[in-house]
Amino acid sequence: MSGIYIHIPFCKQACHYCDFHFSTSMGKKEAMIAALAKELELRKSEFADEVVETIYFGGGTPSVLETEEIELLIDTVYKHFSVLKEPEITLEANPDDLSEKKIFQLAESRINRLSIGLQSFFEEDLKLMNRAHSSKEAIASLSLALRHFDNISIDLIYGMPNMTNERWIQNIEKALTFNIPHISSYALTVEPNTALATFIQKGLIKPVDDEVTQEHFNILNEKLADAGYDCYEISNFSKPGYFSKNNSAYWLQKKYIGIGPSAHSFDGNRRGWNINNNPKYIRAIESGELPMEVEVLSAKDKYNEYVMTGLRTVWGVSMSKIESEFGSKFREYLMLQAKKHLDEHLLYLDGDILKTTKNGKFLADGIASDLFMVKLK
Repeated sequence: MSGIYIHIPFCKQACHYCDFHFSTSMGKKEAMIAALAKELELRKSEFADEVVETIYFGGGTPSVLETEEIELLIDTVYKHFSVLKEPEITLEANPDDLSEKKIFQLAESRINRLSIGLQSFFEEDLKLMNRAHSSKEAIASLSLALRHFDNISIDLIYGMPNMTNERWIQNIEKALTFNIPHISSYALTVEPNTALATFIQKGLIKPVDDEVTQEHFNILNEKLADAGYDCYEISNFSKPGYFSKNNSAYWLQKKYIGIGPSAHSFDGNRRGWNINNNPKYIRAIESGELPMEVEVLSAKDKYNEYVMTGLRTVWGVSMSKIESEFGSKFREYLMLQAKKHLDEHLLYLDGDILKTTKNGKFLADGIASDLFMVKLK
């Protein structure tokens, strides 16, 4: 099974923390839709022997598209690819786009999962992030969506400047009142060349506090576990039966094609990424060219990626898989590098599987970097 990711590179306005590729100008939207459809056609041979299990509209803000435009792209996938009988088809959406009319239209389409970018239920947080929606719109859109969709995920951000533990708890508890089956929650990160980074450098906003962020992470895990959610990946929490198939595919290293400017692809042996420039992307696709760079992954690259993704998930890192796919030297190296973290109770072995402990989960990325193979010996 495999997946198709479609990047919609448009937003109404720029969030202060965001470094994803997007444009606030909709002037080339029609040409972009045509280019996305043509790229799907150009790349159909890549999945000639694959069945598409997931279709994911990300961005940017896919909900700025008209429902007819979304349907056109879904139709194009079905025209050129073999698709599972009941695929997971997700649309990322912002609350300010989800009017009652829009939600009804989406429910009548083949979209069967919504990922709503709430980020917070508090007005002061939304203003700091420069989100396009209000707290009132966040609550209204979620209430409306739940009338028409069973499979809904929301995003929440923690570790924000001036966000107390109390306010973070209230955010989580507010989300829980809706009984949403899936929650994705991310720590606020300060990316270079974003408005947030500039505001912090100028002293207009307090820097992100790592200790506060870790406290929020621990609160999140405790609250959601008590409410019956499984943390199947550090940032993803699900009620039973509602794991995101799209998200899980990334962590389980399944194949996927990324369509659109800046979109990434993976076929098991190579990673590719499209140019992150809308006009150049459109011109290349119109000329029948794929504006993509490709990297062939070495054994070391594959090992490092498996360790990184595995430690973030409930599935962990299989020692037998390390040996069978990479050889005994990689397994020996991994155990040697892991010893310190095992001794410090940040990692543990669950039979054959190396996993993070409760205390190690927040530190998973740093631990993984200690386990990376820097040079083949």
